[in-house]
Amino acid sequence: MHANFHRLVERCEQFNQQKQQRALAVMNRYGQQVFQLLPVLLHYHHPLLPGYVPGDVPAGICRFAPNPCQREFIDELCRAANGHQGLAQDRHEILGLYSMGSTSSIGQGRRSDLDIWVCHSHAMTAERVALLQQKCLLISKWAEQRRVELNFFLIPDNKFRTDNQQWVEGESCGSAQHLLLLDEFYRSHLRIAGKRLVWLFAPGKLGPEYDRFVAEQFANGTLNHDDWLDLGGFARIPAEEYFGSALWQLYKSIDSPYKAVLKTVLMEAYSHEYPDTQLLCRQHKAVFQTAESLDETQDHYVLMLEKVTDYLKSIGDEKRLDLVRRCFYLKVSEALEPGQEHDEAFAWRRRTMDRLIALWDWPAEKLAKLDDRNNWKVEEVRAAYGELLEALMQSYRSLIQFARRNNISESINPEDIGILSRKLYAAFENLPGKVQLINLRIAPNLSEPDISLVQVPKGRANQAGWYLYKYGLSPVEILGRSPLEHSDYASRLVAWAHFNGLLTEQTQWHLFNQSTDLDLQHLQEFSRDLARVFPVRLPAPTNLALSRPCEVRHLGIFLNLEQDPTALRRDRPIEFGADTSDPFSFGRQRENLVGSVDIIYRNSWDEIRTLHFEGETAVVDALTAMLGKMHQGASPPDKVDVFCYSRHFRSLLRTRFEQLVKECIGLRLEPAQGHRLKRLMLGPEQFGIFFERRGVSVKRMEAERNGAMREPSPLGAAARDATARRGYALRLDQHQRPPVPEVVDAYASEGLMQFFFENSGEGYNLYILDEANRTEVYHQIAGSKDELVQSINRFYTANQEQGEGRSHFSHFNLPQYYEIVREDGEQRVLTYRTSKDDRDPLRAGPA
Repeated sequence: MHANFHRLVERCEQFNQQKQQRALAVMNRYGQQVFQLLPVLLHYHHPLLPGYVPGDVPAGICRFAPNPCQREFIDELCRAANGHQGLAQDRHEILGLYSMGSTSSIGQGRRSDLDIWVCHSHAMTAERVALLQQKCLLISKWAEQRRVELNFFLIPDNKFRTDNQQWVEGESCGSAQHLLLLDEFYRSHLRIAGKRLVWLFAPGKLGPEYDRFVAEQFANGTLNHDDWLDLGGFARIPAEEYFGSALWQLYKSIDSPYKAVLKTVLMEAYSHEYPDTQLLCRQHKAVFQTAESLDETQDHYVLMLEKVTDYLKSIGDEKRLDLVRRCFYLKVSEALEPGQEHDEAFAWRRRTMDRLIALWDWPAEKLAKLDDRNNWKVEEVRAAYGELLEALMQSYRSLIQFARRNNISESINPEDIGILSRKLYAAFENLPGKVQLINLRIAPNLSEPDISLVQVPKGRANQAGWYLYKYGLSPVEILGRSPLEHSDYASRLVAWAHFNGLLTEQTQWHLFNQSTDLDLQHLQEFSRDLARVFPVRLPAPTNLALSRPCEVRHLGIFLNLEQDPTALRRDRPIEFGADTSDPFSFGRQRENLVGSVDIIYRNSWDEIRTLHFEGETAVVDALTAMLGKMHQGASPPDKVDVFCYSRHFRSLLRTRFEQLVKECIGLRLEPAQGHRLKRLMLGPEQFGIFFERRGVSVKRMEAERNGAMREPSPLGAAARDATARRGYALRLDQHQRPPVPEVVDAYASEGLMQFFFENSGEGYNLYILDEANRTEVYHQIAGSKDELVQSINRFYTANQEQGEGRSHFSHFNLPQYYEIVREDGEQRVLTYRTSKDDRDPLRAGPA
């Protein structure tokens, strides 16, 4: 071991105690309570303790001895339990308890979460590991009641010596990174209780000889297994890990953008040094083994900043270097609160930041702007959002090119690729009609007291459509101002303002409208209705939801917001009878009283989408577009809300449309053979809505003189072309197709590439549905499914050229992969994995 081995052991204990004190100093009272009780809750197992689970739950932490605070809690518990019976602990099945991440570092803030590794023997049975996992989940819920985010990771002692078989789950990166995770753990860990880690005390230049050297130390008695834990070493990080790690950091950027930028550029720096990557954990160990006191040189956030700084300087990227420094400053500033400068627990953080700011030579104006982040509004947030995404994508593109240069396949498993890429696609892809959420925890409050909508008709100097401003309409306020957003229809702008937090109950609307029926009263009503039924934020979608085709979860329909045919009636007499009271074909003149339909929906990937239709066919256009978002195997929406803003017949229109929508959703999702037809009068014309296994189409129906209906005739060529351009109707393939299992049709979803594998004899069949639900069928394929999946994903991520109007994240719309299996005589769909263990069956019909 190291020449000063015994001195290093003493120093490690001293530094570890100091780091615990630093960590506790930043936490609030509840955070301190949770952190200090963690080893007690896992060392003992008693019904009076949080996290109790009946059964043979692993307990006892090696080398754990309660401190005075923990002893006081134990004594109180024993008094409540009428003595110490049941708290004696002679087992020591938990090898160690360690925090990792920002805890005790310069980046720790009052709201920082706790990421805790619970290390155990790999010989522990799967049943007992499951019991320990259940206990940890209950402890996390107990901490959540105290507003402390606590994440446990159960780590077998051989985890980093075997292939990674974990899946992305909550805060777990799954197969996205493996040895890179160990690198981060070694440089950031804090021992809460349990064995010391061998890694810190081994010489730094061992490389491939690490395992042999450590085995010799245990054999000759220098180390003993009762006191020391070895999680392994590494000669280098395999090239295969960089792609998965970049994808994971992009995924994390949704909640922690500043930290994600630092870590993503770090992955880029690592790949730049490949194959002789100088890992930060080795640098951290070298500093520890020569240090006499705990200072900023051992802080892993500072080490990461220095590494990234050296890399960006070496490639001459001053733009990203400035951004990285600002990200670091903003991340650290979250931990520094006014009045803490003289508290020694915080003073070292302030000293470090003062030194760095002087080194960077930042002007006072720049500091003042960064320090004012709590007061940033939409302009500053939008600028920061653009910078952060561009930096993240630049690193990602660099790592993709690195992977291609080294001719590697992704080690991340296909399901994890699907989950991570779908999350990124849902969060960042900028699609027509989609509401882009720009506030990635950048600023706390974007609310505005005044918001204006300005409508510009066609033929003017400015582009026609609607413009959103954050001011009133008086010339002194609005002249020379840039709009926040532009859209062809008003509902998308109102939805954008709502979901990005600009709208509150106190916000005043201002409206300048030149050519539609929208007035200020209806705009205010629409805004209130939207806020009442659509929460701004919901819990993040589950991994199961991200691995399935997206489904409409909450559907909002808003009638006659912009175009209201009933407003033209004014004082005209109402002439209708029992057979002419349908608001879609109303009165003797057979008028269609629906002039515009606005749709806002939230899907199971937590995307917010909007659609707008107007004109005589708005009803069928809206229906076919909406039903095209629902595959036949989907669950119906959890909520359907219909609102109407007509001057007349509001209740009639709302009730009739809601009835029609629910009937059509039932016809679309109900499994049945053949096609079904729904006839609908719109004005004087009749339309047929055809429901088939793979989609929905609409056709005009021709009337005979005797009132009977002929066979449907296709829409005219011009109308068909217009419909195709607008994307409102899903066209059905009329040509004969190869036989496809019904379960495949049940999962057909527009906008996605879907691959279904079906074992067949010595090979397998492959069914491919493209974005338009066109089918390709391949029978008796030989070879590896895994290799095919990897090659398909490489194809979809290879093209890094950004076409005109193309989003940075368009290539994250990666295909989805499934397997068709037969269970109990019934065909089911499973999410495709490289291993068949622990797969979730997906029902081939409505849940």
